[in-house]
Amino acid sequence: MKKQNISKLIIVLIASVLLQSCFVAKDYTTPEVETADLYRTDQALDSTTLASISWGKLFTDAYLNEYIKEGLTNNYDVQIALESLKAAEASMKQSKTGNIPTLTGNASWLHQEYKDSDDYDQYELSGALSWEADIWGKIRSNKRAAVASYLQTVSVQQAIETQIVASIASTYYQLLALDAQVKIAEKTLINRNESIETIKALKDAGSVNEVSVKQTEAQKYATEIILKDLKYNVKIVENTLCILLGRSPSTIERNTFDAQEITADIVVGVPALLLSNRPDVIAAELNFRRSFELTNVARSNFYPSLTVNASGGFKNIELEDWFNTKSLFASVLTGLTQPIFNQRKIKTNYEIAQANQQKAYLQFKQTLLLAGKEVSDVLADYKNETEKLTIRKNQLDVLTQAANYSDELLQYGMVNYLEVLTAKDNALNTELAYITNKYNQMDAIITLYRALGGGK
Repeated sequence: MKKQNISKLIIVLIASVLLQSCFVAKDYTTPEVETADLYRTDQALDSTTLASISWGKLFTDAYLNEYIKEGLTNNYDVQIALESLKAAEASMKQSKTGNIPTLTGNASWLHQEYKDSDDYDQYELSGALSWEADIWGKIRSNKRAAVASYLQTVSVQQAIETQIVASIASTYYQLLALDAQVKIAEKTLINRNESIETIKALKDAGSVNEVSVKQTEAQKYATEIILKDLKYNVKIVENTLCILLGRSPSTIERNTFDAQEITADIVVGVPALLLSNRPDVIAAELNFRRSFELTNVARSNFYPSLTVNASGGFKNIELEDWFNTKSLFASVLTGLTQPIFNQRKIKTNYEIAQANQQKAYLQFKQTLLLAGKEVSDVLADYKNETEKLTIRKNQLDVLTQAANYSDELLQYGMVNYLEVLTAKDNALNTELAYITNKYNQMDAIITLYRALGGGK
């Protein structure tokens, strides 16, 4: 290649570097959002939050902690998210090579035959190089968009893992609550059978009639139906937990409901912490960042692109002279390409990118707003279940006493048997409801933990 051609190429490359000072892409800044009144709470707000506790410390049940570990490894939603993460990582790595020239190699043999002349053979071994100068920041913006997309996938994966932790804990506690209700129903059924013997003795003594006996038997059958439903629900919840663990449906080893206690302080922290703790909020902000960078890319398409294409190699019609210096060839093509008329495609793409950016911004604000609502709802739920639990305990104590008194009063003929049945049914239903209330309170803590961005 002649020295003057080399000089021209160097001048073009220097010019492309200097032109990069004309970078038109805008710098990204985190959007400003209002977080002061994001959720309703009576607590004094500070930087402490329930979400800062690891799930291994929040949940003290040894079985549960092992199941969470198993779920985070074997759950299919988690595994699918990991594969999505690998794909996003591959795209990000590819985007980082945007400034590197592309190089292709070519080896060819051309054979042509003519009717009235000798055959013709041509041999070629060559390479071609192509490079685009990132004058307007298009390549850098594409790279940043790919990084934002990758980080968004990371946040989505963290959101899935957080949801898996909460779902396993909630389902496990639900299973223990059902176990406790089964024990209550089984104990009640024993008492119902004893009541049948008692009522039959009272009938023989002339204190009650056959209707009372039949009503007592019907009450026993009603308790059996409750027990059947509870045992059915145990199997269904066991199956649900197995799916969360990536297992086939089977029996789940577990502790008792009475042994469970979540002792962590129910503190929510300042609303602004949701911006850094909630994976879905982080993912929404990264989606806006990706859209912002893609708008930069669309804007840069209005400006000319500078490309350098070079090729060189060996070409000859005689294979034995292939590497002869006379076979050597090289070419360089540089140029600025500026779209003039392309059916409005560039402007349309830019307008679409702007609309997508605004949509991503609105989705980010909506995600944050919904996160605040979820925290507000769960705080109200926890407070409601806690207050109901105290009232329900008082109700249970009173109805248990009423059921016990009714049996004694019946023997003296001071109440009718319908009152006895009603008292016992109310006591059973309230005892079952008390277990449900207690589970709902624990589930509210789990949901609040997830809503605040905990679960890591």
